[in-house]
Amino acid sequence: MPIWCYILKCADGKYYTGHTDDLERRYAEHVHGGYCGFTTRRRPVTLIWAQEFATRYEALSSELVVKKWSRAKKEALAAQDWASLSHFAKPPRERVSTSLDTNGEVSAGSQTSSCPEQPPFVSSEVETQRAEPPC
Repeated sequence: MPIWCYILKCADGKYYTGHTDDLERRYAEHVHGGYCGFTTRRRPVTLIWAQEFATRYEALSSELVVKKWSRAKKEALAAQDWASLSHFAKPPRERVSTSLDTNGEVSAGSQTSSCPEQPPFVSSEVETQRAEPPC
């Protein structure tokens, strides 16, 4: 018997992740309300992703992993956008950003900062310098 892991998108934009052995029945319970307090208060709900697993253990393991993901990763999974999913799997400081160059074209790897590098803090300098606004 297959076991499913699934993601629902609620009316308020939040996501609910769960697992079940009967996806149609469980989705109907979420749609009609009363079974799950989280989705009942956020109806209507839409099924955006589901995957079948051979065992309950695999489905539950998948649920526990996906439940902790960011909104961006869940949306990439639902869209089957593997490049974005891989991108958002990296810590933010390790992601290569893309931005528009002066010609309006996307250039990968451009990482500019509006804040110049600050020298190390020295307590004697505090009294002589004016406070600068934070970056």
